[in-house]
Amino acid sequence: MSTRERAPARRLSAVLTVVVAAAAVLLVPPLIGAATGGGDGTQLRGLRLLVPNSPGGGYDVTARTAAKALEDSGATGAVEVFNLPGAGGTVGLGRTVNESGNDRLVMSMGLGVVGSVFTNSSAATLADTTPIARMTQETEIVVVGKGSPFQDIDQLIAAWKADPGAVPVGGGSSPGGPDHLAPMLMAKAVGLPPKDVNYVSYDGGGELLAAVLGGKVAFGVSGLGEYADQINAGELRVLAVTAGEPVPGVDAPTLKEAGVDVEFTNWRGMVAPPGLDAQGRQELVDTFNRLHDSPEWRDALTRNGWGDAFLTGDAFGAFLANESTRVADVLRELGLT
Repeated sequence: MSTRERAPARRLSAVLTVVVAAAAVLLVPPLIGAATGGGDGTQLRGLRLLVPNSPGGGYDVTARTAAKALEDSGATGAVEVFNLPGAGGTVGLGRTVNESGNDRLVMSMGLGVVGSVFTNSSAATLADTTPIARMTQETEIVVVGKGSPFQDIDQLIAAWKADPGAVPVGGGSSPGGPDHLAPMLMAKAVGLPPKDVNYVSYDGGGELLAAVLGGKVAFGVSGLGEYADQINAGELRVLAVTAGEPVPGVDAPTLKEAGVDVEFTNWRGMVAPPGLDAQGRQELVDTFNRLHDSPEWRDALTRNGWGDAFLTGDAFGAFLANESTRVADVLRELGLT
C-alpha cells in the first residue's frame, strides 16, 4: 500500500478508536461517591470503623454488624473495621481526635468511653469529637456460667453481701464503663459499700466471657447482645436484667422485680474526628441515616436484642454532653473519682 493509500486508513482507524472509547465511557457506570455519600443515594467510599476495644466486645460487635449492614444495604462500599484497644477506649479516642479533618474515619463507642475519660484522666474527650449517631441501647445482664452454684439473683446477692471479696464480679469495661457502673449501683442498692466490691476489669466482652465460663469470676455484668448465642446454647445463665421492664425472650427478672432498686441501660454510637467541614460531616450523618432506615439494620437490631436509640448530629452531641455530666456525678457519688 502506498503512503497516499495508508493516510486515509490511519484517519479511519483514529476515528474508530475515538468512537469505541466514547462508547466505553457510556457503558461503564460512573465511579460512585468517591467524595460523596448519604442523602443523594450515592455510596460513601473508603469508610473505616475504629473499635476502641478488643475483638468480641460490644463496640466490636456493633461496628462489625454496622459495617456488614452498610455494605449489604448499598449505603457504602467496602468498610474496613480495625481494633485499637487500651485504657477503656481512650487510646482509640485519642487516635480519633488526632485524625482531625478525616471524614472517612468513625469510632464505635458508647457509655463506657464516657466513664473512661474520667477514670483514665484522658487528655482527649468526647467533646473533642464530631458526634455522628447514637445507634442502639440495650439492657445489661447479670450472668453466670452453667456450672455456677447461684441459681437465682437472691442467692447471688446473699453471698455477695456476706463476703464481697470472695464473690468477684467481672465486667468488659474499665472503671467508669457500663459493666462497672451497673454492679456498683447494685452494690449501693443492697447496702454494700462500692469500695468493697471486688471488680475485675476485662478488655471487652470476649475476655469477660472466658473469665465467666472459666470460673475466674463469680458473675459477670455485660450487654445482652454480646452473649445471646452462649445464653441460647445454655453455656450461660442470666440471673437478672438491669432494664426497667422484663426483656422478651430472657427468662430472668429485672433487678427491681428482685428487690434491687436499680434501672440501667447501656447505649452505643458513632463519633468522628474533629475538624470536619460541613459537607464531610453531613455525608457521614446521611450515611448512618441510610443505615438506620435499611432492612438490614432492622434485622440486626432484632437479631442482637438491641433497642433502636437513633439520634444524630447536634442532638446526639447534646446527649453526649449530658451523659458526661451524669456519669461524672455518679462516679463522685460512688466515691470512684
